Amino acid sequence: MSVNKVQDWDFEKFPIDLKKYKPIPLDPVKDKKLSAEQKETLLANISLLRDVIVFFTATGSARGAAGHTGGAFDTVPEVVILLSFIAGDKDGSKFVDILFDEAGHRVATQYLLAVLDGHLPPEHLLHYREANSKLPGHPELGLTPGVKFSSGRLGHMWPLVNGVAMGNKGKTVFCLGSDGSQQEGDDAEAARLAAAQGLNVKLFIDDNDVTIAGHPSQYLKHYSVAETLSGHGIKAVEANGEDIDSLYAAICEVVNTPGPAAVVSKRVMAPGIKGIEGSPHAHDAVKVEPAIAFLDPRHPKCAAILRAIKPTEATELLAGSTKERGAVRVQFGEAVSTVLDKTSKEQNAAKVMVIDTDLEGSTGLNVIHKKHPEVFVSSGIMERGNFSAAAGFGAFKADRQGVFSTFSAFSEMIISELTMARLNFANVLTHFSHSGVDEMADNTCHFGINQFFLDNGLEDGYETKLYFPADCAQMDAIIDRVFYDQGIRFVFSTRAKVPWILKEDGSKFYGEGYVFQPSKDEYIRKGTKGYIVAYGDMLYRSLDAVERLRKEGVDVGLINKSTLNVVDEQVIKDIGSTGFVLVVESLNQRTGLGSKFGTWLLERDLHPRYGYMGTNKEGCGGLGEQIPYQGLDPGSILVKAKQLMK
Repeated sequence: MSVNKVQDWDFEKFPIDLKKYKPIPLDPVKDKKLSAEQKETLLANISLLRDVIVFFTATGSARGAAGHTGGAFDTVPEVVILLSFIAGDKDGSKFVDILFDEAGHRVATQYLLAVLDGHLPPEHLLHYREANSKLPGHPELGLTPGVKFSSGRLGHMWPLVNGVAMGNKGKTVFCLGSDGSQQEGDDAEAARLAAAQGLNVKLFIDDNDVTIAGHPSQYLKHYSVAETLSGHGIKAVEANGEDIDSLYAAICEVVNTPGPAAVVSKRVMAPGIKGIEGSPHAHDAVKVEPAIAFLDPRHPKCAAILRAIKPTEATELLAGSTKERGAVRVQFGEAVSTVLDKTSKEQNAAKVMVIDTDLEGSTGLNVIHKKHPEVFVSSGIMERGNFSAAAGFGAFKADRQGVFSTFSAFSEMIISELTMARLNFANVLTHFSHSGVDEMADNTCHFGINQFFLDNGLEDGYETKLYFPADCAQMDAIIDRVFYDQGIRFVFSTRAKVPWILKEDGSKFYGEGYVFQPSKDEYIRKGTKGYIVAYGDMLYRSLDAVERLRKEGVDVGLINKSTLNVVDEQVIKDIGSTGFVLVVESLNQRTGLGSKFGTWLLERDLHPRYGYMGTNKEGCGGLGEQIPYQGLDPGSILVKAKQLMK
């Protein structure tokens, strides 16, 4: 990027002048020290691009779509310097012209680069994380013009970048990193390969001591990014990320070092943004008022634009469920705490260990942390190791329970560890939140849709159960019943809040007196014409479709299959003897319940007309828009049911 290619735009819609960005060609070999003029230009570029990132990421916060400001804001100095090196590489012989990023949530950087390179108009940035804007919460190759790679799950990019370096021998490959992504085991493997093969990979790691749940210096004592890299045989140069002279010298040293090397930039997160500087809150999208306070001295017109954006509100009011909604993912923590309330702290500490993977606020574990600190372990972004630790605590059929939690998308990361947990007769309860696609502005890489991968034991293996409660009340009942069970138990929940399921008389289905029975399906509504089988967040949507069909005189029933991987023989016989069976779920249509249920019917010589619906395409971004985009809204369910009745 040797010239500014920003498209012309409506300045009233985007009142920050990106034409002021002045790329300057630099050579890390010849220009080892900045002139006063070069330094002044770099600092002006850094200030300008940081303002832009604050402005457009705050729009995600304003519309309720969340997002991430701090990481992208932090790494602007590194980005500006590296762009200058690429601009100085006139014939493209020295550097791969991509700034890879391990932390896909810092996607604001990639969208800003797409604008500077002329692929997007500046005002389009104001649709950050909005549905159908092609600006989702992580970069997706082939979706957004100008985006050059996909990234999202921490720890997955450096190993891929190693391969890029192997395919581009003679060129240097740049990869932005973070102290969070460096906690992943994948990065340790990538470091060893890079060192052993002398790969010309250069890492630029934002060591800001902030992750979602806190500060690595507190929850991972003795962890040092630079020392860890050095132990793998990689040169690591620490620098003050907010001192341009210190940072520039370190980057030159690393780029000029043969083989793999890293700059570890020390800084507080979101430096200079009052109210969030140095705080885990800076990991998220900056709120509107702190953003305005930061921008006002230079860009006063931004305030009116930010204040005019209104949050996206859920307007669904569906038959058969309450208007009020609850966060089932948070209720997991409440439910576990209620179980632990029944025994002493000493007994709890001896028999239960709850380990967090830097997501306690998102998965409900913060409730346990607050109410029962005697069982809680704060740990890092290490899904495989943390799951195995929970399994080890409850291994060998011990009278102990390990508890683990993270996002459902990351369930795919522990498959091998799960096999070893099963072979060691581990008692472990895992909560995977953010299942399905509802309100997943983070988009495709964070879809939690392959949970049936977890049901991979043999028929005679140690018991594994998959549970997906329909609402907060059923979450309470499931945890109360299965918490101290032997075996491996997975409990799923969604990011989005869900309503409470109602009986036909208007009372709560999972209210007072309800007792959960593992492996038993439940009749939410009985019917004679056919049945819809659903669970989790698709149960209340399916219930609306059923109620509408019943109003039309079609006697359709609804089953809640909250134990996903066990056949209820009586129920499948009953529903398989009707005219049709339709499975509706928000998991992957290719790997979910629907891909199995038809076989279960045929094995029992049951032949209803059969159909299934699930997530079937990459996401559209946004929040509630993901469900209708996948064709999983109540209207689509109703239409599919009618098709099966023809």
